[in-house]
Amino acid sequence: MSGGIDSSVAAMLLKEQNYDLMGVTYRTFDQISQSCLAKEKGCCSVDSIFEAQHMARDMGFEHHILDIRDEFREHVISGFIHEYLHGRTPNPCVECNSNIKWGRLQQFADENGCTYIATGHYARIGCTAEGRYYLRKGVDEAKDQTYFLWKLTQENLARTLFPLGAFTKPEVRELALSHGYEKLSKKGESQEICFIPDNDYRHFLRTNVPDYDNLVHEGNFIDKNGKKLGTHQGFPNYTIGQRKGLGIALGEPVYVTHIDAETNTVTLGAREDLQTTSCRVNNVNMMKYADFTDGTTVMAKVRYKSRPALADIYHDTPDTILLRFHTPIESITPGQSLVAYCDDDYQDVMFGAVII
Repeated sequence: MSGGIDSSVAAMLLKEQNYDLMGVTYRTFDQISQSCLAKEKGCCSVDSIFEAQHMARDMGFEHHILDIRDEFREHVISGFIHEYLHGRTPNPCVECNSNIKWGRLQQFADENGCTYIATGHYARIGCTAEGRYYLRKGVDEAKDQTYFLWKLTQENLARTLFPLGAFTKPEVRELALSHGYEKLSKKGESQEICFIPDNDYRHFLRTNVPDYDNLVHEGNFIDKNGKKLGTHQGFPNYTIGQRKGLGIALGEPVYVTHIDAETNTVTLGAREDLQTTSCRVNNVNMMKYADFTDGTTVMAKVRYKSRPALADIYHDTPDTILLRFHTPIESITPGQSLVAYCDDDYQDVMFGAVII
């Protein structure tokens, strides 16, 4: 329970279905960052813990706080920093969901005799005739969160309930209102990474990486032919597709098209230089099917807010998959997640993976 509308309405729906509930909220903030302490909203703020406690008490079930600060720093924040310092752009929410949230929730569930885990994510779960569990997009595609959940295991999915998967966000607000929670029904939501204030990851790195100024220093902007165009402030300050804040004027719009951490060079180019028709992924988590036939067509999503694109998939190496897109797509970024949706309506997750 985050104290927000989604997890609260999920609890209301489960209670109406006669489940016995126990509420759980995570404590992730500590001295590493003041962002969680300063924010009024978000899954890790002090206010959110109090709001979740109040909501559980109001609905008549227990509420518990799980202190996951050590695990959060070790698996999520350290991984976030590591990826940026190696020229990649990570998805910390994906890592948090799989390594932290579900792991600790299942442990807590086992210790307290709970059969299922439930969250307020907009997603659904299906099961094949062969007994494989898989994610399905939520009915509200604008709010669908399967992109952030692709690392969940078969065991995770077998024990998970997503009460909001069949509802749209406006319907969820109506449910909160109809249950007498008018203020909750109007509550906003944060789209930020919970430990990054104002989405300024550069400031976060600068203040949380020991000896940052010695690790990150000026390097060269180059073009695709290797010609020097100017100097930059250190490669971790840039992401693929970035146009604003480059600090260089070349007389025409340019974008970051490649980052080389080893040489501390950042390649700039025209927008068309961001386009590609293929990519490779690793750390694959097969979901609906255990395997696939080369040439199978999927709908692939390479960023949470990007438009999905048709692609044919092929076995590349024992650990990687090759995707060939039907039309060029922009800004494929190493470190980001790629989620592939399958079957006629492309609603079911075939697999998720990390772009390399």
